[in-house]
Amino acid sequence: MKIIKKIAIKIYKVMFFILSKLPKKRNLIIFESFLGKQYSDNPRAIYEYLIENNFEYDMYWSFEGNCITAFQGKNIKKVRRLSIKWMVLMSRAAYWVTNSRLPNWLPKPEKTVYLQTWHGTPLKKLAADMDEVHMPDTNTEIYKRNFVKEAEKWDFLVSPNQYSTEIFKRAFQFNNRMIESGYPRNDFLIHANNQKNITQIKEKNQLPLNKKIILYAPTWRDNQFYAKGKYKFTLMMDLKKMQRELGDTHIILLRLHYLVAEKLDISDYDNFVYDFSSYEDIRELYLISDMLITDYSSVFFDYAILQRPMMFYVYDIDNYRDTLRGFYFDFEMNAPGPLVKSTDEMIMEIKQMGVDGFEPSQTTKDFYQKFCYLEDGNASKRVVKEVFY
Repeated sequence: MKIIKKIAIKIYKVMFFILSKLPKKRNLIIFESFLGKQYSDNPRAIYEYLIENNFEYDMYWSFEGNCITAFQGKNIKKVRRLSIKWMVLMSRAAYWVTNSRLPNWLPKPEKTVYLQTWHGTPLKKLAADMDEVHMPDTNTEIYKRNFVKEAEKWDFLVSPNQYSTEIFKRAFQFNNRMIESGYPRNDFLIHANNQKNITQIKEKNQLPLNKKIILYAPTWRDNQFYAKGKYKFTLMMDLKKMQRELGDTHIILLRLHYLVAEKLDISDYDNFVYDFSSYEDIRELYLISDMLITDYSSVFFDYAILQRPMMFYVYDIDNYRDTLRGFYFDFEMNAPGPLVKSTDEMIMEIKQMGVDGFEPSQTTKDFYQKFCYLEDGNASKRVVKEVFY
């Protein structure tokens, strides 16, 4: 199987090299989000800004074959990832815009501009900064080498703040043009944060209007996997107890990481737990949620913009911090919310927040000033001005 895959990649590389010699289409942009699995994130925000402001580009979205439903009914041009048409368009495009890595074997044509938006402010160590890699089909040396090789292709890299800029330069060994702009995807959180939009999203998804919404959005674990790009996840919550204690006043929205392959069985928790893992864009889930529970996912940097309560369910923090990834700062000291390790602690904190209301601590205020100071609703504009004008 591996031999067949290697032969196929060689054929693709030769085809792509030949196609890349054709004349460029100067107004062609190819967008991709999370390996073609979603119409979302920073690429979506940039795409929508170009549409809304009448930029005359021919724009396509790259999609993974089994994720076609995420792109249907949106009046967007799309092309299946790794298809012949995709090869032709990618080889002739003036711009590539993506928030994650493209295939290692894919060469960037000389006159194509590659805009890498990335997809999060780093808490856990990235790329060349990682001490050990525990992912399938690779080792530490190969993983770092491939990552740096990919980053060499990037002409522009978007950074949400100065903290991220410093880490990205070192971890990705990136030496081209950094755009320190805030994240385009977060413009939505500034412009759409009103009761009318919140109610419309809840009604569209048939969610109760009289209950508080808890968004649970954990990350993946490098060493828990089925295969490359398909990770396991165990829901380490006592949902029965949570439903018993909170079901009258709260509901939970689950949003698993895009690399997690699990389809969790929540059939016993109708009208209390809802699986929104395949929902097209987490930005709407942020907007309607009254509270975020996460772990080490970068989602909390974005959610902090809304200045709402957060909690960190870190039942495996010692292993994650000391073995799997490591952190860039003292997470336990500087997290903008309480760290809990059990269902009972979670329930207690949620109830306490309901009694006392939410009053940002000094730690939360300092966190906002350090990480969210550029999030003013104009990040897309800044990126477009830098790259496309």
